[in-house]
Amino acid sequence: MKVAVVGVTGMVGQVMLEVIEESRLPYEELLMVASPRSVGKKIEYRGKDYTVIGMQEAVDERPDIAIFSAGGSTSTEWAPRFAAVGTRVVDNSSAWRMDPNKKLVVPEINAHLIDANDHIIANPNCSTIQMVMALAPLHQRYGIKRLVISTYQSITGTGMPAVRQYKSELAGAEEGYEKAYHYKILDNCIPHCDIFLENDYTKEEMKLVHETRKILQDDAIMITATAVRVPVQGGHSESVNVEFLKDFDIQEIKSILRETQGVIVMDDVKNNIYPMPLYSKHKDEVFVGRLRRDESQANTLNMWIVSDNLRKGAATNAVQIVQYLKKEGFV
Repeated sequence: MKVAVVGVTGMVGQVMLEVIEESRLPYEELLMVASPRSVGKKIEYRGKDYTVIGMQEAVDERPDIAIFSAGGSTSTEWAPRFAAVGTRVVDNSSAWRMDPNKKLVVPEINAHLIDANDHIIANPNCSTIQMVMALAPLHQRYGIKRLVISTYQSITGTGMPAVRQYKSELAGAEEGYEKAYHYKILDNCIPHCDIFLENDYTKEEMKLVHETRKILQDDAIMITATAVRVPVQGGHSESVNVEFLKDFDIQEIKSILRETQGVIVMDDVKNNIYPMPLYSKHKDEVFVGRLRRDESQANTLNMWIVSDNLRKGAATNAVQIVQYLKKEGFV
């Protein structure tokens, strides 16, 4: 199997290489692909030196798999070119997620939807992935009527410029660095993830709305979200208020989540045990806790969901899709 990692010099691209190694993804050849400004750079990986190549050269190599983490415009232009030569593309951008002809896949939930005709497969948004991992089995059991979501998202979701801004501010620098945000991020929370849309929600907030409905295959779910950037590097956190169509037993909720692949329940408030980004960093699982009934409304649950946005929220999910394609004989 010949695998191309597109956007390899970026933050997610680098984590992608870590996950490929840790998962022991079988490949015979690995192509390191990036933008023109990175072409020619050397990357040392697993004891071997690789030279970064450009997009057209990668297409000409006709890889079996191309894992994209290079931004929406790059994916829009180049994913079809890879697909045209027979490559199966797993794309981490927002370019194809809401395309009705493209599958939006979290392997534990809906990998079975992938078939031989799928040459561009979309990886969901990081905040969506971790949330639906916890919600999917509960939706199947009780039916979700409405979601009220507040996110607390790591600066790593913005990429290296945000990390550099945070570190510069931590070091006391007042100028001489590129600002990823309109405001200081150190000691601050910014209720502004991605761009604002005409409805005054951000693009990130509307991703949670549209992608969740698509993955859970239920357009009737009512969803509202507020996405906040926080000065954290370890992962994204989410407070989710879930109104179900049916009543539930809180112990059954915990039992269902404990039996869900990829989910770890951390819910022992008497001993101060609950999920935090501190625990999720460099891990692939989704951590769920603070599970409690909303006493203000019937059939409603409060939950707290945490995961490393660069791992399960991006690189790990993409590699899991590749593993599924390999297992099913699509590559």
